[in-house]
Amino acid sequence: MITEYTALTALAGGALIGVAAVTMMALTGRIAGVSGIAARLLPPWDGALAGQVAFIAGLVMATLAVRAATGHLPPLTLEVGPVALVAAGLLVGFGAVWGNGCTSGHGVCGIASLSPRSLVATLVFMATAVATTFLVRHVM
Repeated sequence: MITEYTALTALAGGALIGVAAVTMMALTGRIAGVSGIAARLLPPWDGALAGQVAFIAGLVMATLAVRAATGHLPPLTLEVGPVALVAAGLLVGFGAVWGNGCTSGHGVCGIASLSPRSLVATLVFMATAVATTFLVRHVM
């Protein structure tokens, strides 16, 4: 997948993620960890189902907002087939469960709250991403 990177879009995206995480913590007292929110969509429900559905719907509807604002969607090119995508999804899901959180929970909210466990988890996520990218692009 190839995307166009600009410092302005990265800054705007980071600011929006930060504001959303702080807002969620202020309003609900919960961390904006996407894997945890998605997992709580499954039974047993904890009474905050409407908020969790709204959070996930907001992630999906962001695509519609981009389309409405720009008139088009960013190009997306997948260089792997469906089997690799399913395997990648399962590995990411397994990692989020094993690491007791995902990059949004640990990387954004955990590091911001100075959690040593989140710092270690984020370092492991990033080291794994670097190693995987190196292996896929230069070894395989």
